[in-house]
This record gives sequence, C-alpha cells and structure tokens, in this order.
Amino acid sequence: MEGSSFLSLKVALILVLLLHYTAAHSHNKHAGDGVQPLSKVQIHRAVYELHENASLKAYPALLGMKGEDSEWVTVKVDSPNPSGDDWLAVFSPANFDSSTCPSTDSRQQAPYICSAPIKYMFANDSSADYTKTGKGTFKLQLINQREDFSFALFSGGLSNPKLVAVSSAISFLNPKAPLYPRLAQGKQWDEMTVTWTSGYNIDEAVPFVEWGLKGEAQTRSPAGTLTFTRESMCGPPARTVGWRDPGFIHTSFLKDLWPNSLYNYKLGHRSSNGSYIWSKSYSFKSSPYPGQDSLQRVVIFGDMGKAERDGSNEYSNYQPGSLNTTDQLIKDLDNIDIVFHIGDISYANGYISQWDQFTSQVEPIASTVPYMIASGNHERDTPGTGSFYNGNDAGGECGVLAETMFYVPAENRAKFWYSTDYGMFHFCVADTEHDWREGTEQYKFIEKCLASVDRQKQPWLIFTAHRVLGYSSNLYYVLDGSFEEPMGRESMQKLWQKYKVDIAFYGHVHNYERICPIYQNQCVNTEKSHYSGTVNGTIHIVVGGGGSHLSEFSPVQTTWSLHKDQDFGFVKLTAFNHSSLLMEYKKSSDGNVYDSFTISRDYRDVLACVHDGCEPTTLAK
Repeated sequence: MEGSSFLSLKVALILVLLLHYTAAHSHNKHAGDGVQPLSKVQIHRAVYELHENASLKAYPALLGMKGEDSEWVTVKVDSPNPSGDDWLAVFSPANFDSSTCPSTDSRQQAPYICSAPIKYMFANDSSADYTKTGKGTFKLQLINQREDFSFALFSGGLSNPKLVAVSSAISFLNPKAPLYPRLAQGKQWDEMTVTWTSGYNIDEAVPFVEWGLKGEAQTRSPAGTLTFTRESMCGPPARTVGWRDPGFIHTSFLKDLWPNSLYNYKLGHRSSNGSYIWSKSYSFKSSPYPGQDSLQRVVIFGDMGKAERDGSNEYSNYQPGSLNTTDQLIKDLDNIDIVFHIGDISYANGYISQWDQFTSQVEPIASTVPYMIASGNHERDTPGTGSFYNGNDAGGECGVLAETMFYVPAENRAKFWYSTDYGMFHFCVADTEHDWREGTEQYKFIEKCLASVDRQKQPWLIFTAHRVLGYSSNLYYVLDGSFEEPMGRESMQKLWQKYKVDIAFYGHVHNYERICPIYQNQCVNTEKSHYSGTVNGTIHIVVGGGGSHLSEFSPVQTTWSLHKDQDFGFVKLTAFNHSSLLMEYKKSSDGNVYDSFTISRDYRDVLACVHDGCEPTTLAK
C-alpha cells in the first residue's frame, strides 16, 4: 500500500509540475504554431476597391531567358491610400477572377476570387516609410510553375482583403519546361528512378530520360506520366481555395546500373512535331551492391517543410530552419550518399502550389542523391479517408500529393511502407498514418522487412517512422502519460528486439533527442558514446528538427534520455565498414556536430543470444 501511495504522490507532483509549465508557456502557443501561412488569407472575402491612382509594375516581364527555373522579380507599388495592413499577393495563373472557379462555386461578392495566392508579403516589408509615402519596392523570387503570374495589392489585412490594384502578367519563356528532378531508389539495388514535373501531357510531348555512364554513350529510357484532379482531393483547402493544377509528374526507371558509378542524365520531351525540349544536365552516383564494403553516408531528418528566400509567406516565423537545413545539405553534398526525409515533407497542408516550391527548394539535393521520403500526418491525415488518425493535418490532400510527387519502392504507394538497401544498410520505413499494430498488414510487412536482412552482409539495420513509436520526452507525449504514440512501442518493441534493430529514427516531434539502447523501458547499456558487443537493445533517436516550428521538451527528467536539443538539425550516419558505424547530430545553423556516438562489433555479436532475442536450440547432438 505504501508503494502505491508513493506512486500516486509522484504522479500528482508530475501533474502539478506540468500544469505550471503549461500555464507558463501557453502564451507561446501561436508563435509559429505550425499554421500554413496561406491559410491566414481569407481570399473568399475579397471585395473590389480598385483605385485609379494605385499601380503595380513588375519586371522583367519575361523570365527564364537563359533557361533559369527561378528568377527574382522587382515589383514597384504606388498607393494613394497606404495603410499598415496593406499586402501584396502573387497569383498564378495571372487571371485569378471567377473564370478559374469550379462551376459548383458561387462567390457572394465581386471579385469572386476562389484560389489562394501562391505567396504574399506585407507592404511594410517593402519599405519602412510605405505608410507615409504609399511607395514601395518588393523583390520576390518566382519559380517556374507552368503558368503566368500577376501581382495584386490588397488593403484590409489578410482577414478582410480589398483588391486595390493588379499588375499586368509576367511569365517564363517556357512555362511547361521539365523541372525539379528527384531521384529515388528503385525496387532493386541497381535501379534508380527519376521523377520530375512538367506542363506536357503525353499527347503533346513524350517524356524520357537520356542517361549513361559519364563519358560514355548515352541511352534513353521512357517515363510514365501521372496527374490528378481537384476531385482526387479529399477536402478543403486542397479541394477549394488551395487547389492549383499540378501539371504532369513523370517517372523513369534507370535499370542495370553498375555499382558506385557516376551517371549523367537529363530530362527530355519529344513533342508531336518532332522537336525536343530538354532540361539542364544532372548527375548521380549509383548505389553500392548490398553488403559491399565501402564508405557509405546517410542523412536522416523529418519535418522540414519549405520557406521562401524572399521572406514572403512567413507568418509568425513559421519555418525558420527549413532553408538552413537545405543549405547545409547542399554544402556537404559531396559527403552524402542518400537522404531520408521521414515525413512532414512540404507542409503544403492542402495548398497545392507549395509542392512546386518544395521540389524547387530541394532540387540541388534530390537531383543528385536519392531523396527517400516517408509519410507523415501533414501528407496523409484527412478524416474519413482510412488514415489511422482522424485529424485534417493534410488539408484534404489525403496522401495524393506525396504519393504522386515522389516515388518510393513500395508495393502500393497509397500504403507508404517500404524497404530499401544501401550497401551495408538495410532500411525498413514504416507509415505511421496507417495502423501498425500486431496483426495488421503493415505489422506483417515490418516483421518481414526486419527478418529478411542478412546481417553478415548488411550489419546496420535501421527502422524509421514519422511519429514516435519509441521514446520521446516531448511535452505533449508526457501530458498524454505515454512518452510515445499510444500503442507504439507496445506493438513494435518485440520486433526491434527479436531482429536486433540498431537504431530507430522518428520525426513528428520538432527537436532532437537520443535515447540509450533500451528494451522494455530499461537502458541495457550504461555507455554514452561508444557501443560494442551484443545488440541487446535498440537506440531510439528523434530527429524532427528539419525546419518547422520547434517543439518543447517536458520538464520531467527521464533516465533513458541521453541528449536533448531544442533546435533545428539533422542526423548523419557513416558506415566505415561492416564493424564500425558513426552517428552524428548536426545543427542546421552551422553544420557542426553537437552529439555523436559510435558502434563497433563483429557479426557474432549480432547473432548472440539476448533477452527476447534468441533463436531456439535443441539438446540433440
């Protein structure tokens, strides 16, 4: 009885502590609380207040004259009645009146705008004395998005927009050009897939990739083409103000690659009149043979999202880390072989234009090394669509955007779980937005994925998932009393233990945390920075600080948490050989290492019998 009353007292103390903590921090709730910036724009409420003396002039009028896929545009604003809540919006297509509305849409007031802008900026940001002079100059970056653009000046803030002036249209020289290639591993180790976006349907131009070993004859491989319609979306805003035509998404499969070899490639479309449209040239290094002994370097993070280099769209400093993470990876690209972005990819949340922005942002990375993604709540969760969680974090996208814009080697991309090999690594990528519990289709896949690896050839067994199925000291998990997604490790830990998973990585929680090698809530090793010998517990790492607003840790100190950092960052794994692995956590702000550990061991250490991880034996001789 004494023990249980002590436990009750302890629980009560923790609750009091948490209540104090929550109250003290509640004022921060909306400071960059993860709201998609475009959702602040109440575009349905827009009314006409056009002023004959207000003007917007944008130049240059024609972009991409030298084949660029992004360009800076200057917009000069002149308003006779300037106000502190004036703002500038970028629309694409340039004609954003009722002609672009679906036939079922009946706006109440002119100008009947039924599509959100692709970005916006407050007029005050253009010039400190805008409210006095009514004059300002904006510098905005536009990317090629298959349509023309126009700029609009609104007064009345984001909640009661009044259209004051509209610019003439500007456009890219070839708006339909093939753009933003993203590589991914195919279903076989010697296959690379290339996915890209264009404005060409197959009846207008046939897509293909021209590719080959560097310095040798090039070959051509055909590409498949996918798209989707407004009706494919499962709810607002993806189906309403967030809808924008996604163009066409093409994927080509480059097969029978030589291991560890440099290939050149470029995207092509052969038009119906026999002429060719080409992208710029790119290159990649093919994957090593599974089990091959060579230096292999993997980057892992979650929850990055996109941000604008021109400072637009950044409501409440929404994603300050996103560009830093991107830029650090670009800077170190020569020392990276493959990237895993484990869920919460673009945070478009139903504003489809933002997926182009994201693929443009990561293009220097994704066009050079395989960019493998996992499904997160902001890609999939839409009520009534078979998601395991009932929120609307995906803004009506219900997985369609992620599944179409990026290739993953899944049997069924609508069920976003898959395995992939990279040399000495074997990765099992789960989809936490579908049921993972024992007995489910996904659970069976995870067990098969973990069981299928030959640890003599691939000693490094990695599990990744978006939501935390293992351990996290994040505040909202502690308030739930779970330190994890409810039912997560209860379902998974016997698989991790049985198949001796080295490390499990998660996103969802926007910070970094490293957990000791652990089984059933007990650290199984007292070491902090170097692990050797038998694999008697899995190391869990939260690495969700890719770029979205940061998450708070709970004040509760847990025995299993070895390192916490509430900052933006990513993890790099380096396999030197079959017996030596290095894990480094790097901050996005400077690229320096702030936490690390090494694992060294022999094959027999993986085979060794541990608690709940033993093969049966017989006494027969």
